[in-house]
Amino acid sequence: MNINTLIGRRIRQLREARGWSLEALAERSGVSRSNISLIERGESSPTATVLDRLGAGLGVTMASLFEATAEASAEPSPLARVAEQPLWTDPDSGYVRRNVSPPGVSPIQLVDVLFPPGRRVAYDNAARGEVHQQVWMIDGVMELTVGTTRWYLEAGDCLAMTLDEPIAYRNPGTAAARYLVALSTPTMPKPRRAP
Repeated sequence: MNINTLIGRRIRQLREARGWSLEALAERSGVSRSNISLIERGESSPTATVLDRLGAGLGVTMASLFEATAEASAEPSPLARVAEQPLWTDPDSGYVRRNVSPPGVSPIQLVDVLFPPGRRVAYDNAARGEVHQQVWMIDGVMELTVGTTRWYLEAGDCLAMTLDEPIAYRNPGTAAARYLVALSTPTMPKPRRAP
């Protein structure tokens, strides 16, 4: 399945599970109704910033937007084969992310990221419950600004944070950086219906 189609179906599934209209999600996320409609139909390639806003509006992590819509009768598999792991490239920064974890079986999500040199992406990180994140550098260097604190990470370094303030990622190096993001969502809010 095309990655934009997968993302669109997942956003629509999460929105409808809450009983929300396109307008309701637009209001909660700050993404226009027309843009959400294009994304849900798989006719738009959203940026990482837009996906982060939609995730925040839905009360889920961005990684959750890459999970395939499960059949109602199917039990989630504890195995995620590499060929089945969604791979996505941010059209703005060019960073490539692979959702490594099997969806729906654990409160931990793993994401493998390849970030091009000289590029930057920033997230507002609206509150979504208590979401913890760790970034473990595998190769290269990254500069992360969490709130007002700037961290410089090299291969082997690991930075822990809570997704409750703005975060910016920048690769100041001359080579691509690779890192693993681990997200833990022990208190993720349950889907809620609109009043």
